[in-house]
Amino acid sequence: MREPGAPAGVDDRLAARLGMLRAERGWSLEELSRRTGVSRSTLSRLERAELSPTTVVLGQLCTVYGRTMSRLLLEVEAEPPQLVTAARQPVWRDERTGFVRRSVSPPHPGLRAEVIEGTLDAGASLSYENAPVPGVEQHIWVLEGTVEITVEGTVHTVHEGDCLRFRLRGPSHFRCPGPSRVRYALMIVLP
Repeated sequence: MREPGAPAGVDDRLAARLGMLRAERGWSLEELSRRTGVSRSTLSRLERAELSPTTVVLGQLCTVYGRTMSRLLLEVEAEPPQLVTAARQPVWRDERTGFVRRSVSPPHPGLRAEVIEGTLDAGASLSYENAPVPGVEQHIWVLEGTVEITVEGTVHTVHEGDCLRFRLRGPSHFRCPGPSRVRYALMIVLP
């Protein structure tokens, strides 16, 4: 919790934005829980900034709200500048899965593409139940290591220097087989 009078941090702004998105749709916490499969108490704690969402939970919320994760995180930031220095690129960590996400080129209203950098620890994996926006185009360029990406039931092993591109319409799964972490650039283009 932040001190009274202190500026709201990203977790506080994210919590407020999640509450606003639910309210805009007129959904109760029970309805949002039904749509996401996330417990009502967890959703309540997220909206009160008592809990930081995991990658999986944030992915489920993005899916029901029809947003990419980067777009949602952008909505809690101030108006983005044209030049985003490395020091100002928002970084989000999911300590439980070992996933780190850097918004290299955050989304911007009126633009359809964004670039993120992802790192996933050796042995770690992430699963997304649905595409955040059906038909979203993704290009994944591996900068270091290897990642296995499952899209539409097909497992693609993507090595350093390789690029995988696809349109995402359903679930996806990322796994870093090791022996070291994987670092990749992901370009997302909205339909």
